[in-house]
Amino acid sequence: MSSALPGSLTLSTTTTITATATATTTGKAPTPMPTQQLLRVQNFNVTRDGYGAGHNQRLEQPFGDGMNPAELFSWAGATASWPTRTDPGGSRGLDDYFTRDFKNNIGAEIMGRNKFSPYRGPWEDHADWQGWWGDEPPFHTPVFVMTHHPRPSLTLSDTTFHFIDADPATALARAREAAQGKDVRLGGGVTTVREFLEADLVDTLHVAVSPVELGGPGLRLWDSPDDLLDRFHMDVVHSPSGVTHHLFWRR
Repeated sequence: MSSALPGSLTLSTTTTITATATATTTGKAPTPMPTQQLLRVQNFNVTRDGYGAGHNQRLEQPFGDGMNPAELFSWAGATASWPTRTDPGGSRGLDDYFTRDFKNNIGAEIMGRNKFSPYRGPWEDHADWQGWWGDEPPFHTPVFVMTHHPRPSLTLSDTTFHFIDADPATALARAREAAQGKDVRLGGGVTTVREFLEADLVDTLHVAVSPVELGGPGLRLWDSPDDLLDRFHMDVVHSPSGVTHHLFWRR
């Protein structure tokens, strides 16, 4: 089975069927169909009441007041493929499948400034901030950080962060060019994902709903997953870990 999301599976299956039919009727090798570069939201975590972050995000509380990231991400941290796992073991089931799929066919990422940094405003007072991830960020691709305060690009290992003041469509165009034919991941946070949804630029989403509630205030992805059904198909898959995986792909 492919490790892509349902939208990608549909595209791949259609391409295969079309190519086979062409070869059968003409006797010639089929001309490869152009590959679509998808914009994918992957492993995006929210609470049962739809919050991706609490109020007052800051250095000491990156996810804001009342939000415990250990609870929110516990399903992924328990998998065998969790990138910071230091001990053997971990689950190999459904949750591990989604953890492994995080890097599949990704050539670039787009994120909001609030994901990159706890600081707001001009960078002058925090010019030495290089992200949350240390000298070896987990992205291994170009990353485009959307901000109203651009700064020079920053390279750490094989990840380069580009700080751009751009609307969603322009940011996506730049990321697709840098991705060299691969898909682009939309990494968050909540405000950034909502902006791209409102611009109708997202192709697939995987949202992991953890069995915890925030109750507000905070940043909410949705009031209900059904909010997206005017534009997306949806499958819902329950995991033994307690998390519920919501998979969306374009109609």
